[in-house]
Amino acid sequence: MAEFTVVLPSGRSWTPRYAQSINESKCIGCGRCFRVCGREVLQLVGVDEEGKRIAVSADPDDDDAEYEKKVMTIVNPENCVGCEACMRICPKKCYTHAPAEA
Repeated sequence: MAEFTVVLPSGRSWTPRYAQSINESKCIGCGRCFRVCGREVLQLVGVDEEGKRIAVSADPDDDDAEYEKKVMTIVNPENCVGCEACMRICPKKCYTHAPAEA
């Protein structure tokens, strides 16, 4: 199958590449990608010593003692528009993107 490609008003072709996965071992949970994505594709979660995911409170006074680290996850992949802003802003280059098949 062929990739889905759009012709922009400038005449240039663009192929959207959608978020497929995040490498959690590289992710530092900084939240930059979350802030740049306006489509509610991502969510920050805590990971405890056993690898279990724990919801992270939006409260800045939240006790971080429950988890070892925070990582970003893809919770609504169907909302992704393929802009790759998350990948471009990620300081650790954790994202894998792929085009949709037409």
